[in-house]
Amino acid sequence: MTAKLPTKDQINSVFAAFSKKEWIIFVALVAILLISTLSILESINKSLMVKIPLRGGSLSEGVIGTPRFINPILASSPADLDMTALIYSGLMRKNTDGTLSLDLAKKYEVSKDSLTYTFTLKDKIYFQNGKPVTADDVVFTVNEARDPVIKSPEQVNWSGVSVAKISDTVVQFTLKQPYPSFLQNMTLGIMPQSLWGNSPIELNNANTNPVGSGPYMIKNAVKESSGVIDSYELIPFKKFVLGEPYIENLSLHFYPDEDSLIDALQNKEVDQISSISPLNADILKERNFEIESSVLSRVFGLFFNQNANRLFTDKVVTTAINQAIDKDEIIREVLFGYGTVIDGPIPPNLTAYRTPKNTTNLSRDQILQNVQNALAKDGWVKGPDGFLQKTTTKSAKKAVATTSKTTSPAAAKTTTTSGTAPKTVATPSKTTAELEFSISTSNAPELAKTALLIQQNLAQVGIKVDIKTFDVGNLNQSVIRPRNYDSLLFGEVVNQESDLFAFWHSSQRKDPGLNVAMYTNAKVDKLLEDAATTVNPQARIQKYIQFENIIKNDMPAVFLYSPNFIYVVSPNVKNLSIEQITSSADRFSNIYSWYIETENVWRVFNK
Repeated sequence: MTAKLPTKDQINSVFAAFSKKEWIIFVALVAILLISTLSILESINKSLMVKIPLRGGSLSEGVIGTPRFINPILASSPADLDMTALIYSGLMRKNTDGTLSLDLAKKYEVSKDSLTYTFTLKDKIYFQNGKPVTADDVVFTVNEARDPVIKSPEQVNWSGVSVAKISDTVVQFTLKQPYPSFLQNMTLGIMPQSLWGNSPIELNNANTNPVGSGPYMIKNAVKESSGVIDSYELIPFKKFVLGEPYIENLSLHFYPDEDSLIDALQNKEVDQISSISPLNADILKERNFEIESSVLSRVFGLFFNQNANRLFTDKVVTTAINQAIDKDEIIREVLFGYGTVIDGPIPPNLTAYRTPKNTTNLSRDQILQNVQNALAKDGWVKGPDGFLQKTTTKSAKKAVATTSKTTSPAAAKTTTTSGTAPKTVATPSKTTAELEFSISTSNAPELAKTALLIQQNLAQVGIKVDIKTFDVGNLNQSVIRPRNYDSLLFGEVVNQESDLFAFWHSSQRKDPGLNVAMYTNAKVDKLLEDAATTVNPQARIQKYIQFENIIKNDMPAVFLYSPNFIYVVSPNVKNLSIEQITSSADRFSNIYSWYIETENVWRVFNK
């Protein structure tokens, strides 16, 4: 016997029998059923859908400075470098984690002796004017970078490297000796020879109307009445080899100083700004702006000049200075947390060389007491002014003439050396040395305040410090180049490990070398020389670790901190990453994958 569905009349009769109360209950139950069903269906739908990037949206950035040389050969200012990073692409591209990946190149091969690198270009790669990128363009760009007449900032990277075209799509580089960081050179933006080859690079109109093969191309340049560029409007380059960028309209606006830059952000003229001071970053954070930061490849320290002040040859003194300086206070009071304490010459973002930091559980008072005890044991005592001094006794030899004995009163009044030799008499001589030195540094607010904190820290243990601040031009010409300082509060840019040679090899002690500590150690020289040509990564790392340990032991400097790159970002931008950054322009390394607009699609349709 099969069950039958109720007829329409039967259903109507049931509804007709409902009381008012029963009708209310029935309607409520039906509503609950409908809402529950819709909720379940919505949950199922959401579980099957995913949010994906959609092309569109606009983004504006503020930059300090005015672009003049938007090309990979002459770019040096932040404005030039930022625009160059957006317009050009190289054979290889730096990733957000610091690694390298193929860009214009399809593949590369390295010879067994690591002296020959052969690159093959990808198929169908173009400049933004529609012309193909060929081996001729690569050779032209590298030769321009190598040209000593042009004096490119990139020239040093191509010393001892020759380049040759093998075919329209194959380029070969030959090195005189192995160069472990050579692949970094391949991020150099490639310039179209057809655009640059007919006039001097410094005078070419393409400096401000650039054409590359990078993710963005120029749509329009907005200029002031004087002709100075106020902003650039950029659009995606649809044939960019790594894929058309998502953000549809990108603009860069240029400002004369940091105050103007911050005003533009707060007035909503721009969405994002970078390279601002920690103080301003702290203020903007309190005003609910979104801040991203990442430690930079910079090493700030107090570099000792032993030739100018012999105090720095005393390991007890340099150790006391190192221990008495409160580095955490500098991070708090000067950098507002946007920095990392360091104790060696290798910046912390070169992670392969990171070694455990020296940590202590001692309180600040205990540390200062230990420093004072060590100095007292070394003979330093407080003088009348409250600062330390040391008195040493030396024997000074003095020649005294003698005379022959005589009973004649007249003769006794006459000094004569006839028949006698001078007699050498040792007489004690006391000298007092003050525990005092000067710090020379830039008048930049962060460095001036750091110097003041160091002065206060060292005064607590009786060390007297005189601070001398200079504008950047004066500091370079009158202080650093002639090595005219006791100690130098200074920052070093260590983009890659090979840069350490310029800062610590003894051959770099005199200008234009950058060994500002005037440091000499034959073992360190050998380690730096060997590491510069050691291709095996693990062997090279070990050499640099040995180098760092020797530097820490010799203490030619007190290493203070590595600052952060600070980026005020729009909350609307997704997939922005500054995980590993060595220069401000690195923030654009993955800009082609940034996005603002999104849409939801079922997972099955998301390829």
